[in-house]
Amino acid sequence: MNQKCRHPRVQIVAREEDSEFVECLECREVFESSEFKDMAIEESASGEV
Repeated sequence: MNQKCRHPRVQIVAREEDSEFVECLECREVFESSEFKDMAIEESASGEV
């Protein structure tokens, strides 16, 4: 399990004033949804080389 999870399935677990937190259903990592969007952007940018 050395491969990094790409978080294919997430669910919202908490909301605060300006923040929304999601949990990956595969690896159980919890992070802010804006970080998840940034990860997707970085992945697509690195794939366009």
